[in-house]
Amino acid sequence: MGLHVIHGIIVMVDCVIPAAGLSSRMGTWKPMLAYQGSTLLDVAIEHALLFCSRVIVVAGYRADELVQRYQHQPHIMVVVNPDYQQGMLSSIQKGIEAVTSSRFFITHADMPCIDPQVFRMLLQVDHTRVIFPGNKHQTGHPVLIDAALIPQILALPVTAKMKQVLQIGTEHYLKLNAASGIYHDIDTPEKYQQLIQTYK
Repeated sequence: MGLHVIHGIIVMVDCVIPAAGLSSRMGTWKPMLAYQGSTLLDVAIEHALLFCSRVIVVAGYRADELVQRYQHQPHIMVVVNPDYQQGMLSSIQKGIEAVTSSRFFITHADMPCIDPQVFRMLLQVDHTRVIFPGNKHQTGHPVLIDAALIPQILALPVTAKMKQVLQIGTEHYLKLNAASGIYHDIDTPEKYQQLIQTYK
């Protein structure tokens, strides 16, 4: 578990990781694909917990397996989205309902290559409502969001895009490069094979 200290004060930060989808582009269920002696989701969680006090995993498809896998890990909370087939936003909305910190991250289960230090760099930015690791046109993950925006995100229809709330002109961009892993999602068999070959 990571606890971030700002001006001598310990800051608790939640991280929401949607892992509810069917993995249709991959052709097999992504969260439990083997990676570094573990799984894609396990590594994504492990990286987040270096700087976050809690990870909220949103399950949907094969939810029982994720609930069982993490039920005895106190810093991992699994919430189930019964409407996961409505799309990613529905899972994000379900996850942020469980957020209790004043700011929270969103990242993805299929992004195990994010340099954990990206979480630290985002946390060190002076308080801004939304902080992206990338740029305006390619925003990347994880994203750090002020919890004051949760009601606006929850009010979005499931067909909407999060950027309707997040990108309104007051957000901040770290403009990190691709080597930090902020754009590297593993969503096709080809990308997964490249990942396995690269990190043997």
